[in-house]
Amino acid sequence: MADGNVFTEHILPPRESGSPLAIDRCLMRVQLRQICLFVLLIALGGDGLVVSESSGAARNSRSQERSPMSYVRVRTIEPDGTLSDPREVPKLVLSDAEWRKRLTPEQYRVTRGKGTEPRFCGGLLHEKAAGLYVCVCCNLPLFESAAKFESGTGWPSFFRPVAPENIREQVDRRGGMVRTEILCQRCGAHLGHVFDDGPRPTGLRYCLNSAALRFVAQDRLKSIAEPVSQSAESGEAAFGGDTSHPERAEAVFAGGCFWCVEAVFRQLDGVLEVTGGYAGGGAETANYEAVSTGRTGHAEAVQIVYDPRKISYEQLLKVHFATHDPTTRNRQGNDVGTQYRSAIFYANEAQKQLAEAMIADLSRARVYRRPIVTTVEPLRGFYPAEAYHQDFVACHLGNPYVRAVAMPKVAKVRAKFKNLLKRKEPSSAHPVGGGAGP
Repeated sequence: MADGNVFTEHILPPRESGSPLAIDRCLMRVQLRQICLFVLLIALGGDGLVVSESSGAARNSRSQERSPMSYVRVRTIEPDGTLSDPREVPKLVLSDAEWRKRLTPEQYRVTRGKGTEPRFCGGLLHEKAAGLYVCVCCNLPLFESAAKFESGTGWPSFFRPVAPENIREQVDRRGGMVRTEILCQRCGAHLGHVFDDGPRPTGLRYCLNSAALRFVAQDRLKSIAEPVSQSAESGEAAFGGDTSHPERAEAVFAGGCFWCVEAVFRQLDGVLEVTGGYAGGGAETANYEAVSTGRTGHAEAVQIVYDPRKISYEQLLKVHFATHDPTTRNRQGNDVGTQYRSAIFYANEAQKQLAEAMIADLSRARVYRRPIVTTVEPLRGFYPAEAYHQDFVACHLGNPYVRAVAMPKVAKVRAKFKNLLKRKEPSSAHPVGGGAGP
């Protein structure tokens, strides 16, 4: 079961100005990169799957049940009007109807519909007072007046954000161009794009839409303060979020052999327990012999118990999509059958929305060469597998399948998701992280 993934989640296309010549250069470099990756994949025996880190899941929709498990680390405004240290706050996810109610038509068109306002028409283009430019959707601080400069492009321009944590970048291939889109980290609002033709010291030009911003004068910053008790604990007071923050939550994913999937998630900080088992079928056939026939409806899956204060459901989804091939139906490499399908089993509407939104974002960004076939299925029951399947990788490091398929997945996660790994080095008794016992 070889997945052949190539991880490029920290790589974005080169930032360029909007001129045709610059765009051509950008596209040529992207094409050259793709050729190099293709050659490398042939040498490694891979299938050419490229995964992007930025997903922006669940930006535009949610039900009345709000997700208690999707958090971001950003800087907000303290009660004294200063910028806080990085802190965990819930993501702001609203339904389309709620966004339309909250925003003006132009604000909605730009921030939720990824629109662009006409040149020289934005209301903040000539704003010169001291203060902060915050997200019009959720009041997150984005840019400060000290970083604003006159670019001559017709849109407000800045050479750096007020806090790198508050901005998210992702590839934008719309309109026949390859650009770097910038979004609000908390609510996913489209802000504009960033280019490599700005002034010193950064050399960057963050090109913004006025409709995506709200200006708050320096002497008014206290009015958008978010005390820790609000933004990190209650989550709702400042911008509308979930008031619950449980210490334990569960996720159930399927991505081929459950030995490999279990080993991948055991090494993540905040993951408390990982259990291999079966999901998608009935209790009467939830055993390895029956599931192996491929006729029970079950998939080999893992149940992940995690602390949402340390790792979010969306981060788990990112790791899941980055460590298996979601474009092959009912198989992973040489493991073939419905029991090896790519699937996400949701326990509530919030998990369903996050999963579907991430799939939509990955598809829209065309980060895979083939369509995603991952199923999003209701979790009607999870049945732990037989004892000998649990923690199989850590207990059978010499197994040829483990060495050839599972350990490369573990190594990829360690290399590409370093910020999500457990802080302590795993012991020799449990080389793939986590787990209780001697």
